[in-house]
Amino acid sequence: MEGTTPFTPTPLTDVATVKAWFSPPLTSATDDTLLTRLIQAESGFIRRWLGRDLSPATYTQTLDGNGNALLPLPNYPVTAVAAVTVDGVPVPPQPGDQPLAYGYAHDEYTVMLVGGIFPRGRRRVTVTWTAGYDPLPAILEQACVELVALRYRERDRVGLVSKAHGGETTGYLQKEMPDSLAAALAPYRRVAPL
Repeated sequence: MEGTTPFTPTPLTDVATVKAWFSPPLTSATDDTLLTRLIQAESGFIRRWLGRDLSPATYTQTLDGNGNALLPLPNYPVTAVAAVTVDGVPVPPQPGDQPLAYGYAHDEYTVMLVGGIFPRGRRRVTVTWTAGYDPLPAILEQACVELVALRYRERDRVGLVSKAHGGETTGYLQKEMPDSLAAALAPYRRVAPL
């Protein structure tokens, strides 16, 4: 599989939203540069953890044919398909008024070849399509806000697993993200191709 990802990833939240999440809210601009850097880092982390960017973008990729009429696309939800070629030959869009006519169509995850199959073999199918959410799911921003807040608070205890003070011991999270955020983001994680 070969292709390009032409989008420039944008931050999933902003400094004002992160500052408002703290209790009490942060009001000083002293750490705005640090918060901006953490927002960029955690936005990238979330995208890597998901295995994809959910922002709307257009993709052109050359894919392996699978011998089926359905070909999963690696970026979804698919909102439009602009072009399909098989072995260098353009395939027309499937006419909406002729449901059995030869051509391509799509659903949220796949491009379909009505009246044919995508022939088996490496790099036989090239597809140009648009995929992504507009607007992005709110959980992405909330996850970014919570991870930035977590990293901001962790800077004073980097490497500490627990700390004893006054007869009590406090333990600190040692995971890449809390289980609650992983569960909330899981439905958006890339699904392995069929």
